[in-house]
Amino acid sequence: MSIYIKDISVFINRMTIRKAFNALLLFSSYHMTRWLGKPIQWGLPMTISIEPTTACNLRCPECPSGLRSFSRETGNLKEDFFRTTIDDLYKDLIYLIFYFQGEPYINPKFLDMVAYASKKGVYTITSTNGHFLNDENARKTILSGLDRMIISVDGTTQEVYENYRKEGKLATVLQGAENVVKWKKKLNSKTPHIIFQFLVVKPNEHQIPEIYKLAKEIGVDEVKLKTAQVYDYENGNDLIPTIEKYSRYDRQPDGTYRVKNKLLNHCWKLWHACVITWDGLVVPCCFDKDATHRLGDIKKIKFRDIWHGASYNLFRKSLLQGRDQIDICRNCTEGCKVWA
Repeated sequence: MSIYIKDISVFINRMTIRKAFNALLLFSSYHMTRWLGKPIQWGLPMTISIEPTTACNLRCPECPSGLRSFSRETGNLKEDFFRTTIDDLYKDLIYLIFYFQGEPYINPKFLDMVAYASKKGVYTITSTNGHFLNDENARKTILSGLDRMIISVDGTTQEVYENYRKEGKLATVLQGAENVVKWKKKLNSKTPHIIFQFLVVKPNEHQIPEIYKLAKEIGVDEVKLKTAQVYDYENGNDLIPTIEKYSRYDRQPDGTYRVKNKLLNHCWKLWHACVITWDGLVVPCCFDKDATHRLGDIKKIKFRDIWHGASYNLFRKSLLQGRDQIDICRNCTEGCKVWA
């Protein structure tokens, strides 16, 4: 419990009256929208995911980075552009997630950008495949002030791990986690809160008890089990778990599959969060992996004008009219959650 208290205390220390008031505006406008049936937006996003890079060293089968299948431009987030963006947004921003597609540590300026956001009082989070956490990078990660680190560990043996993490080396990932834990202790740092994220798929579901044991042995703070998004699920897929509670999909009497959760015509994410790609495109959420729903470009238009602009308003309106009509929503399990 003390581990969670430390993380909560770090989060509280980053809060301000302005951020809390902005969050209240977002929550109020979201519920006012649901009540009136038309989009209302009073605040600015309290959560932003920003993309350090589209590049990745792995070839995971359900990931555009791994498949090298992007139809949009690829590249690295530039430090000067990032600083300008954060200078504009940090006063209202609670969470900054350094992840969309790609492996963040591939960007050579990644930890410098984390340090900049941290000094601005923003709670920083990243998700990594763990292959770049050598001793020096682990030390720099602690010094950057990163608040939360999610490490993907989708198997407790190499044979099972590489079923999904194609071309990955489990031993490298576990050593990287040990490096971060070591430097966190050496530097007497509260941060980052370290999470092993276990993407539950059919090949690894039998190892769920083992990931908890492994995390405890290394000194990781938390384990999170995540359900897997599968693109081609209708006729079944070898990745869909057999343990029902870890599957996003239900098997129908005719043998086909459908998304388990009811697709409601509202979505909290559209009111409190957004994604900014490495090159400045604003897209509605992390399910728009190829940035097909481009609501604006902050290289050309101020973010506030995009967030409150006609394109965003039209997208929110179309969502209220039917999420089943929006491609990125049809395979989503997040829309029904109020606090995502």
